[in-house]
Amino acid sequence: MLVEDLKEDVKEFWNKSSCGEVYASGPSDVGYYEQHSHMRYQLEPYIRDFSRFADGRDKDVLEVGVGMGADHVEWARSYPRTLSGIDLTPRSVDHTLKRLSMYGLSSEVRIGDAEALPYRDNSFDIVYSWGVLHHSPNTSQAMREVHRVLRTGGTARIMIYHKYALTGYMLWCRYALLTGKIGMTLDEIYHRYLESPGTKAYTLEQTQAMLNGFSKANLVTQLSFGDLLQGAVGQRHSGALLRSAKLLWPRSLLKVLCRGHGLLLLIDATK
Repeated sequence: MLVEDLKEDVKEFWNKSSCGEVYASGPSDVGYYEQHSHMRYQLEPYIRDFSRFADGRDKDVLEVGVGMGADHVEWARSYPRTLSGIDLTPRSVDHTLKRLSMYGLSSEVRIGDAEALPYRDNSFDIVYSWGVLHHSPNTSQAMREVHRVLRTGGTARIMIYHKYALTGYMLWCRYALLTGKIGMTLDEIYHRYLESPGTKAYTLEQTQAMLNGFSKANLVTQLSFGDLLQGAVGQRHSGALLRSAKLLWPRSLLKVLCRGHGLLLLIDATK
């Protein structure tokens, strides 16, 4: 598939339903967005610890991939000097602008491509992106763009997917082992079955190579609610097998034995 065709497929997938919309229902008013935020941070409490939203005060902040705008509202509440956000989909931009308006907050939010950020070099003190860059066909290029728009000494806080994760193993069992396609690789599994078409996941070594332009980078893996079969576990999977697995899943044991096999790879890098 051509890169531009794949990018269009990714856009179409997320424009049908922004990430996390499953957790909100009813009219899209304040209650709708509060419901979404509550579920987001309940399922993923580590987002706040990693993001450190309060650091945005008096800084120029960019979020790449605003989604439904929950994190963007938190950045806006930190009183940044400037706040900007982009997303590939009109749906996410609309959600985020509506959400900001409801709280009397502002940001320059626009449709944009992570592989060609519409900003000058050295424009931001913080670039933040949660679960977005692994969906872009050329994630390495997106990382280079993050580096380009950061000022020297600036911080990139990015989450991408980790290859050797419980989620990947489960999907491999479902779509490779149970169908007799045991030669299918984890890369193929993520590409075909985890969220939007072409989704990727990276090893620590692959991620470090993408960050070689940064002066330092700290990488940490984190078990996700998907690894622990909590919440809706994605937007593509359902059925009796999943419902049964969620009832039997040994979460407490996995939290102890599989700490290094989380789907989330948290990057804290300095330019």
